[in-house]
Amino acid sequence: MIRSMTGYGIAEQTFHTKKITVEIKTLNSKQIDLQVKLPNELRAAELDLRNQIGAKLLRGKIDAMITVTDTDLTQTYHIDQEVVKAYKEQIEAVSRQLGIAPAEDMAALLFRMPGIFNVPAESYDEAFIAKVSETVEQALTTVDNFRIQEGQTLKKDLLHRVELILGLLEQVEPYEKSRHEVIKQRLTKNLTELTTAGQYDENRFEQELIYYLEKLDITEEKVRLRQHCNYFNESCDEDQAGKKLGFIAQEMGREINTLGSKANEVNIQKLVVKMKDELEKIKEQVCNIL
Repeated sequence: MIRSMTGYGIAEQTFHTKKITVEIKTLNSKQIDLQVKLPNELRAAELDLRNQIGAKLLRGKIDAMITVTDTDLTQTYHIDQEVVKAYKEQIEAVSRQLGIAPAEDMAALLFRMPGIFNVPAESYDEAFIAKVSETVEQALTTVDNFRIQEGQTLKKDLLHRVELILGLLEQVEPYEKSRHEVIKQRLTKNLTELTTAGQYDENRFEQELIYYLEKLDITEEKVRLRQHCNYFNESCDEDQAGKKLGFIAQEMGREINTLGSKANEVNIQKLVVKMKDELEKIKEQVCNIL
């Protein structure tokens, strides 16, 4: 089952008075490009969390944000009244000494001063780290489900465009049959004009014509292109097929280009241009497949 590299997932859990939120966004990238933002208190667990995310998502540009907030602020943040009192006394003393009118809103002034809020240092135990890891796993599952849904949409589009290429290939056959006769007539005309009396060795001419037509024969290209298209369709059901599909698309392009260079017929070349257009769209989509 193919997956898109585009995904999004968010998960939240509460552990005692802590709310854990994990948000993960992914985009396409040739390799894994993982950025993890988390509180300083969780730095000790960063490597394990990175490995957990990387092992699940495998490839893509990944932005993971882990935040921890308190649900009971009354138990966490305290105003240091002694510090506030000291600020107040110093402000009043300076005002008296310098003859400065006292502040009209002393409270607003005091609450802007640094160090009045007493924030205890956080320390997270193993149980809390395990809960963070569990929340990360939930977010990863959501991202993976998102990627699967996007992958199915991409698969549908890819199969449709491969079918269009095969349909265009079928339209080549009628022009291919008439092409040989056109080439023969053109060579005969040119040869007649170049000879003095319009006389030439017909056996030799037939040999040269066969050789020329063999060089322009596109049967092998058509067969290989069909094989590549069928292989592409089969590979769409495999896991982590992005790079493989990219290689197959390159081979499809090689056969289409050869088909165009050997066509020597304007209608076939028009069909080749349409094939190339569909193939470019396929390559763009394949870049977003895991």
